[in-house]
Amino acid sequence: MAAAAAAALLDELMGRNRNVLPNEKPKELNWEDPEFCKLYLVKFCPHDLFVNTRADLGACSRVHDDEARELFEKAPYSYRKQQYEDEFIRFCQSMLNEVERKIIKGKQRLALIGRTEAPTLTPAQTQRNEEQIALLTEKINKLVEEAEQSGIQGNVEQAQGLMRLCDQLKEERETLRKSNDNSHYNQTAELAAAQEKQMEVCDVCGAFLIVGDAQQRIDDHLMGKQHVGYARLKSALQEIMSKREKARDEKEQRREEDRKQRARANEELDRRRRDDRDRDRDRERDKRRRRDDDKGRHDSSSHRNSGHRSRSRSRDKHDRHRDDDHRRHARDKGSRDHRSSSHHNRRRHRSRSRSHK
Repeated sequence: MAAAAAAALLDELMGRNRNVLPNEKPKELNWEDPEFCKLYLVKFCPHDLFVNTRADLGACSRVHDDEARELFEKAPYSYRKQQYEDEFIRFCQSMLNEVERKIIKGKQRLALIGRTEAPTLTPAQTQRNEEQIALLTEKINKLVEEAEQSGIQGNVEQAQGLMRLCDQLKEERETLRKSNDNSHYNQTAELAAAQEKQMEVCDVCGAFLIVGDAQQRIDDHLMGKQHVGYARLKSALQEIMSKREKARDEKEQRREEDRKQRARANEELDRRRRDDRDRDRDRERDKRRRRDDDKGRHDSSSHRNSGHRSRSRSRDKHDRHRDDDHRRHARDKGSRDHRSSSHHNRRRHRSRSRSHK
């Protein structure tokens, strides 16, 4: 421990790189190195708070470096830094739990001293008990003398009876004496308790204080290392816990905001999807309507075209029949013309034949 303290002093005076050779590259400072005190990096080292007091923890075995602490404070908050803070919290909490037990024991001690276990007799009752003790003593002495006389006279049974009665009176006298003794003890305890009730326990360090003591003594206690050390531990612990509580609240608030934003985004997405579905439904309805309209127009056009085609077919058929009639008539006429021409030619031929004859 002494060597570590001397090395730390030399590092403070000459720098941490005091043993580095000129041609060597100095080691880069890193607050995560195991040589540095984790408690000192977070806030302070409790070993430095109670030097030369009853709560002295001794010298710290790690290095207390201000530059490393500056790097620790500038580093972004991470899981590693949280581990350092957790260790500081555990160390401080263990010390505060110990002093809390000390405070509870001190208060129990004051309460136990101020408690009376038996009723206290008044001075008049004590005086009456003393008078009864004196009377009982006289009776016991007389009974002893009578028992001795009876024994001398040979009356053994009477002597034994007197001695039994003497023993009963002695027990009664002893009870009265104990009662007075307990009363005196209780009075002494009450006086001590009245003096102890002027004491109180400090709620910070557990020390006993005199109620209404001089202001100078109270100030000396409040400025003492032990009181200031425990007060600093409580303050640092409360600061870290409040900081973490604030961070948790902010994180929870961000989560709530994220949930609300996601909910709004989901609602907007659902609204857009509903709008898209409505538009798709409207388009589909319009398409069906147009298809129905096109089909109606097509059916109407088909009906008109079918009538026109039927009329065209009728006209074509009529024209074909008429053409057929014309052709038949032409054939018949040609046939008649041919027959008449043949008959005329035959007559002319016969006429020519007769003329030649």
